[in-house]
Amino acid sequence: MTDKPILPPSSLRLTIDRGALAANWRALDTLSGAAKAGAAVKADCYGLGVDACVPVLRDAGCETFFVAHWSEVATVAAHVPPNQVSVLHGVLSGAECDYARATGAVPVINSLDQAERWTASGGGRCHLMVDTGISRLGIAVGEAGDPRIAALDIDILMSHLACADEDSPMNARQLAALRGVAGAITHRRLSLANSAGIGLGSGYALDLTRPGLALYGGVPRAELVSAIRPVAQVQAAILQTRMLSAGDSVGYNAAFTAPAAMAVGTVSLGYADGFLRSRGPGNALHYEGRRLPILGKVSMDMVVVDLTAAPELSAGDWLDVPWNITDAAQQNSLSPYEMLTVIGRRLRAI
Repeated sequence: MTDKPILPPSSLRLTIDRGALAANWRALDTLSGAAKAGAAVKADCYGLGVDACVPVLRDAGCETFFVAHWSEVATVAAHVPPNQVSVLHGVLSGAECDYARATGAVPVINSLDQAERWTASGGGRCHLMVDTGISRLGIAVGEAGDPRIAALDIDILMSHLACADEDSPMNARQLAALRGVAGAITHRRLSLANSAGIGLGSGYALDLTRPGLALYGGVPRAELVSAIRPVAQVQAAILQTRMLSAGDSVGYNAAFTAPAAMAVGTVSLGYADGFLRSRGPGNALHYEGRRLPILGKVSMDMVVVDLTAAPELSAGDWLDVPWNITDAAQQNSLSPYEMLTVIGRRLRAI
């Protein structure tokens, strides 16, 4: 029997600043006042990795974790008690009710049909989403008195803010709507604020806040700027360097043509890793603070950069990839949420 081959080091790095992640949760928990902060860990902790992030959040003091899909439960529950994991999409089938009961994860009920299905399957602890204006998931305010809701054992009664990153009158309307319906629905805890909602002030914190983006370094409101630290750093290695002559083109569709002789480097990074084509034009990678402009189109697995500012670089050298999700200039047409959640699986958190 031969030994298992040893996988060589990757030419991509996703480094998670675990200290910053823990500090962000603690800051958001403090800003939540008397309320406790939970954590949205759906979409593989917004692309940064459940295995890297959930233990940090757990050890920082978080006790309530939110995912979207039932398929996300097992990876989170490997690190925390399953009854601390809540599934936002609720129960669409008897099979999902069975899975919830078998694992101990908690469904967020979103409709009268889901309420009926959950009770018929045996009931038990659940959460309830009320739509107060975002028009996505949740029962209507007018359905609060339905006997199918009264039959539920509701821990967290929640809603979701639509415009918390703006100074919109809708924020206050949604808060009032949730407070109004809370008197008609038996529950143990009340929750409304996401990351941006925490920035709206203690009046929105209620019993539990549900930060997501801000945990991972995003700043959705100016009030959070001083509290939130960047969490993720991406680096990619140069695969090859070459000298171009005047007139040589780079990449698909010959989108760049060298105006003169110049040194360039091909880098192990592409849209399969989450560095999308829309982030190529006008952007650059960096080496020790020096800017290396991207040339031509971003490919699936490679980008080409101008090495004029760092001609000493060669294959194997590491470049810093701009992934500062608070810097709008880096985002082009992407939101900070997209910059995180599109991170590809080939990037390894270390």
